[in-house]
Amino acid sequence: MKTPTPSAKPATQRGSYAATHFILAVGGVLMIFPFVWQIIMSLSTNNQVTSVPPTFWPGTFQWENFTKVFEQIPFLDQFWVSVSITVLRTLGQLIICSLAGYAFARMQFPFKRIIFGLVLAILMVPSEVYMIPQYQIIQSLGLLNTIAGIVLPGIFGAFGAFLMTQFFRAIPRELEEAARLDGCNPWQIYVRIMLPLVKPGLSALAILTIVWSWNDLLWPLVVTTDDTKMPLTVGLASLQGQYTTDYAVLMAASTMAVAPIIILFIFMQRRVIDGIASSGLKG
Repeated sequence: MKTPTPSAKPATQRGSYAATHFILAVGGVLMIFPFVWQIIMSLSTNNQVTSVPPTFWPGTFQWENFTKVFEQIPFLDQFWVSVSITVLRTLGQLIICSLAGYAFARMQFPFKRIIFGLVLAILMVPSEVYMIPQYQIIQSLGLLNTIAGIVLPGIFGAFGAFLMTQFFRAIPRELEEAARLDGCNPWQIYVRIMLPLVKPGLSALAILTIVWSWNDLLWPLVVTTDDTKMPLTVGLASLQGQYTTDYAVLMAASTMAVAPIIILFIFMQRRVIDGIASSGLKG
């Protein structure tokens, strides 16, 4: 059997790295192409968007498509509704889910395992199943066409509680015992000791909640009828007409709607990846 030369292994590694980077590059292009195509369509005419075969590059950029968005929907009002919903839901999820996660991971109380099992069972039930009871509750509270009516059903999430439980379980119990010896009560341990140690989990939960809240369509579509009280997702859906749709304007509105969340993800992607990668692997 022929023994490989010392230079063969580095060459093999270089070939493996090149193949890996090529596959990742192809995957990256496939992932980003829909967004690039959306931008191109937002700068085209409606005839170019619907042409067969498709026009891959507009002859003249139609910047007026972005102006038409403000003429067809109250974009700024809907934008601030989306921002308000996203901020309130994210704060609610961080507070309530972190408290629930700390209780399930560190505290002892009756029927703890049963309650935790019920929380996990919620993950298996489609949200559409309990949409009618939620609507009846919001209607009875007089919260239709309000930000509160959109926010309340999404202020707590079973996934968020499970995620934070896994993070709290991964913290050594010696830290908690040392804090008790120093005279800290459970609330002080939670605020001063535990929360700083689960920042990756909080970051991951925050960005996932932001993306989910910003893109939520079905529930806001059910509880809002006033154009100025709708989030952007519902406003974009209203741009699709019954018989005709100006797809160029729709693409321009979609580009403006998705831009804030993409910018936010670019700045927070490392925290998101670190938080998701380290959750659920310990404890």
